Amino acid sequence: MAASTNFYAFFGSDEAQVKEAALRKVRQLAPPDDEFGLEVVAGQADNSDHAVQIMSQTQEAIATLPFFGGQKVVWLQGANFFADNITGRSQTTLDAVEGLVATFEQGIPPDVVFVLSASEVDKRRSFYKKVSKLATVEAFDKIDVSKSGWEDKAILLAGKIAKEINASFEPAALEKLVLLVGADTRLLKSEIEKVSLFAPDRSITEADVEQLVSSSHAGIIFEIGDAIARKQLTRALALIDQQLNRGESAVGILLAAIIPKIRGMLHARDLVERHKLRAGRNYKAFEAALQGLPDSETAHLPRKKDGNISAYPIFLAAQSVERFTAKELAGALESCLEANRRLVTSSLDEKVVLQQLVTRILTGR
Repeated sequence: MAASTNFYAFFGSDEAQVKEAALRKVRQLAPPDDEFGLEVVAGQADNSDHAVQIMSQTQEAIATLPFFGGQKVVWLQGANFFADNITGRSQTTLDAVEGLVATFEQGIPPDVVFVLSASEVDKRRSFYKKVSKLATVEAFDKIDVSKSGWEDKAILLAGKIAKEINASFEPAALEKLVLLVGADTRLLKSEIEKVSLFAPDRSITEADVEQLVSSSHAGIIFEIGDAIARKQLTRALALIDQQLNRGESAVGILLAAIIPKIRGMLHARDLVERHKLRAGRNYKAFEAALQGLPDSETAHLPRKKDGNISAYPIFLAAQSVERFTAKELAGALESCLEANRRLVTSSLDEKVVLQQLVTRILTGR
């Protein structure tokens, strides 16, 4: 069955992007200067009975033709009852969803355009599969910062946001902003807008970002790794304490901040010693040199979805590897694995385990 030309659905875990994409589509399609040409149905249900009420209102809106002819847009905005949650799992809700899907399958009236946005959708259910066939669907999922290559995706996203508001960033400044803020779309947009107001008539520099952008959770995770790479023991321990006091688990800090940094530096050290790669300040040149190596020499390196090497984390690591030998980094990685075992299988104080690990890595003691 071909997708309908008057049914648009926007899904994905990135709530900000889902909402913005749906809003753009509504503005594009809603008749200008016609207050009756757009009907918005708020989709945030408090319980299953409320969800049934919302779906009934949606069906009524779809069935009601425009008062003065022409085209009408109906927007079910931010629906939360298609998710795997208490309301979404209720049999009352599920029965009403089947009725809503039946309305879709009958066909949206030709004078009506239906737009659906929902950031949380259970993709295992028939609702998602049927809507994917009936509607023109766009998906916007959050970038997973626990996976290698997230920085490249987040930099592309940040560049897109900056372009939309006509903000100019030097490449290093945009990269620094992403590492401090992380990949959350709403936070990225907020920080980019803030920095752009500070420097409206020139390109934003790395120094501007360092001065104006506050560190998010992802930013502090990056700073822990950066402190380790620079052998700044006091700073690394203070940042770890800060995260532990915020409720972050020791295992989370180890897996997100310490192990990726050590592994990245070990990869970078190997490249520097065997292939004489140097990071310098030119990321594009480093990436080109890395991509130019034989496949047999780069098969172990982390990859992006398109199959290319995730070069930026290695580029950052290569800037710090002169402080460590390959033997030291290999030993540090073994110490990380031992610390992980101790955190998971023993009752030792988590803070002490991390303090001992970082001290051993940076001092050899």
